[in-house]
Amino acid sequence: MGIFHAVILGIIEGITEFLPVSSTAHLILASKAFSLADSSFLKTFEISIQVGAVLAVVVLYWNRLIKDWVLNRKIVAAFIPTAIVGGLLYPFIKGFLLGSSAVSLYAMFLGGIFIILFELWYKEEAVVKKNLEDISYPQALLIGCFQSVSVIPGVSRAAASILGGLSLGLSRRTIVEFSFLLAIPTIIGAAFFDLSQNISSFSGNEVMILLVGTIVSFLVAMAAIRFFIKFIKTNTFIIFGVYRIIISFVFWLTA
Repeated sequence: MGIFHAVILGIIEGITEFLPVSSTAHLILASKAFSLADSSFLKTFEISIQVGAVLAVVVLYWNRLIKDWVLNRKIVAAFIPTAIVGGLLYPFIKGFLLGSSAVSLYAMFLGGIFIILFELWYKEEAVVKKNLEDISYPQALLIGCFQSVSVIPGVSRAAASILGGLSLGLSRRTIVEFSFLLAIPTIIGAAFFDLSQNISSFSGNEVMILLVGTIVSFLVAMAAIRFFIKFIKTNTFIIFGVYRIIISFVFWLTA
C-alpha cells in the first residue's frame, strides 16, 4: 500500500462517511479492487482513516460543542451501546468482518432495500422534534442502539442512526446532525482502541500513509458534510438505497 492508495481511500472515506452508504464497506471493496494485501495495517487504516472525517465535524460544529454540554452528554449516552458492542466483539470484527467483502456486499444490498422500503413507508409527522435540544436521553440511547448494528461492515453507521432517529420522530436535519456529532466519540474511540493495540508494530512509512489518508479524508469530508445538509432539505434517502443495490451488483459481477 502506498501514498496513492492512501489518497484515493481518503477521498472515498471523506465522501462516504456521513452518507447512508457505509464508508467501511467502500474502503473494504476499494482495497479489494486495488488488490491490497489483507494485512493488520490495512484493517487499522480502514478504521483510523475515519478520524479525518470526524475532525471535519469537530471543526464545523466547534462552537456548538464547546457551549452545549447537555448535548454533549446526550452524545455520550448514545455512544455507550456501540462502545459496549464494539468492545465485546472487537476480535471478531477485526479478525473476520473487516476482511470479508461478502459480508459488506450482502449488508450493502440488504441495507439498500431496507432504506427504500423505509422511505416508502415513512411519513414525517406534522409535529416532529426539529432541534437537537429536543432529543431526550432515552432517545439518544435508542439511537445509539440502532448505531451499534453498524459494527457489521456495509450496514452504515449513518444509515442506522439516521433511520433510527427518523423512526423516533426526529426531523431529518436534526437526526442527520446528531449522527454527525455521534460519529465523534464512536470513531475516535474505535480508532484509539485499535491504534493502541497495533501502532507499535507499524513502520515509519506506514504511519505516514495513515496520516496522508487521514488528512485527505478531513478535507473531502468538509465539503461532503455541507453538501449532505443541503441535500436533505429537498430529498429523501431513496437514491442512496438504489446506489447501494447497484454498487453491490457491480462488485458481485466483477469479483
